[in-house]
Amino acid sequence: MGRWTTGDEKGAALIIALLLLLVLTLLGVSLINTAIFETSITGNERTRVAAFYTAEAGIQQALAQLPAMASIPRTQLGKDSYYWSGTVKDRNRPPEIESLGLAFQHGSELSEVGFKRLRVRMTGESLGAVQEIEVQVKCSQPIRPTTDY
Repeated sequence: MGRWTTGDEKGAALIIALLLLLVLTLLGVSLINTAIFETSITGNERTRVAAFYTAEAGIQQALAQLPAMASIPRTQLGKDSYYWSGTVKDRNRPPEIESLGLAFQHGSELSEVGFKRLRVRMTGESLGAVQEIEVQVKCSQPIRPTTDY
């Protein structure tokens, strides 16, 4: 009375095991693809950061030469790293540092004192990545405004 027969269920364990194996294989492939994608993102970020710091080195060189406003030619920093003043388009003919006129601030005698404002644009290239930086600086030597027009 009421006996269970297993004659019809032969191979059910094999089908369940194969389905479980398929799920685990898909999960493994997905994890491998994610790891490869993350590695690619990390590599891109590393080259972008290297290009940024190459441009930063150019900014430091430009600031060290102030108040001279000469252009910074394409300069090799490392094996595959270069910087120059200007933008990507200025690679072969870098422009001079740009003057933005005077920046005024109140002096100690309540008279206005002007400082020379400059814009320094620098481009860094490293391992194929390019990064542009722009800084605006105020020269530390005050200029007293004159009344000559």
